[in-house]
Amino acid sequence: MARIDDVARLRTKYEMLRGVLNERTRRLWAATEADAIGFGGISRVVEATGLSWPTVVKGIGELAEQRESGTALSPERIRRPGGGDKHLRDKDPTLLSDLDALVEPATRGDPESPLRWTCKSTRKLAEELVKRGHKVSPQTVAVLLKEQGYSLQANRKTREGSSQHPDRNAQFEHINSQAKRFAKRGQPVISVDTKKKELVGDYKMAGREWRPEGQPEIVQMHDFPDPRVGKAIPYGVYDVNSNEGWVNVGIDHDTPDFAVEAVRAWWKHMGARRYPHATELMITADSGGSNAARSRRWKMALQELADETGLRITVSHFPPGTSKWNKIEHRMFCHISQNWRGHPLLTHDVVVNLIANTTTRTGLTIKARLDKRSYPTGIEVADADFDALNIKLAQFHGDWNYVLAPNGST
Repeated sequence: MARIDDVARLRTKYEMLRGVLNERTRRLWAATEADAIGFGGISRVVEATGLSWPTVVKGIGELAEQRESGTALSPERIRRPGGGDKHLRDKDPTLLSDLDALVEPATRGDPESPLRWTCKSTRKLAEELVKRGHKVSPQTVAVLLKEQGYSLQANRKTREGSSQHPDRNAQFEHINSQAKRFAKRGQPVISVDTKKKELVGDYKMAGREWRPEGQPEIVQMHDFPDPRVGKAIPYGVYDVNSNEGWVNVGIDHDTPDFAVEAVRAWWKHMGARRYPHATELMITADSGGSNAARSRRWKMALQELADETGLRITVSHFPPGTSKWNKIEHRMFCHISQNWRGHPLLTHDVVVNLIANTTTRTGLTIKARLDKRSYPTGIEVADADFDALNIKLAQFHGDWNYVLAPNGST
């Protein structure tokens, strides 16, 4: 707690004095405070005031010279704004052009964009610039890169690959028109998918959260799953028209039966109340995973759901490689990930509570429950059972678009 107290105290003092301090007295005051704290004093002063590390170090050097000479600090002329040494780029006119020549081959994105970036380290860039006769440090390179509009950025997944299905856009248009017709008739439209499986326990989670300084939450060094706890498998159902979601958190396997159970739970706890007069249900899903377009068991489980609820279930799959267009991804799952960033998922109850407490400014609400049932894998569907399905394939891509009606109906 001493560090936190020091920083707060220094920040208060600096805010009171900064209006009467000039360039030199500000530097000397900062040096005096850092010297009084001792070890770690410079970092505390820098954090509290926003002054640079070299500025505080320079002040400490001036204080040391004064002590050695035994004389009082002498008055010093304060340079006018704009005075002092010229900027390095002014003294070295070819520095920026040489730096840009080194960076440009590795620049990614639009070169006209104001946010250009490079994957080369400032140390390597500085070394190459020194070889070309420039006197520059990695820190100076970092400053110059920022001034030129570069920043450090991570990769972004946007490229879907060189090959795309020729009917990709046509399927998008089909899904969109179907969803509009359902919404116009007051029938529910849901988007379904499995969120990334998560380890349950004191494991590191990506992201950061606010905590007392110097007191990060301690987690395990390695992400070796505990067989006694296992993983959390969140399968989500997003109601496109009402901006509501349901998540079944499984503990066993991500199977077609598990996927359809999530839809069943959504209908029981949310859908039936929201759409009391519904006779139809539209589901949009990826082409792979537990809700795969080719999965016989997925269709069989949906037939069972149609028979139970009396709903005529229309299914439309997104073309392979286009899962990011599924609305559940960017309307629900992304907000769940944001809500639990930097927060270890210690137990399954923690997972459920974090999901259920996810909200947005647009009014998203989510309900979640823990599904402790077992879902065995490898269940085969006999030809006779599959042929008995009350399924109708659409004229356009029946492999992606089909309707499962309750048995006994047409």
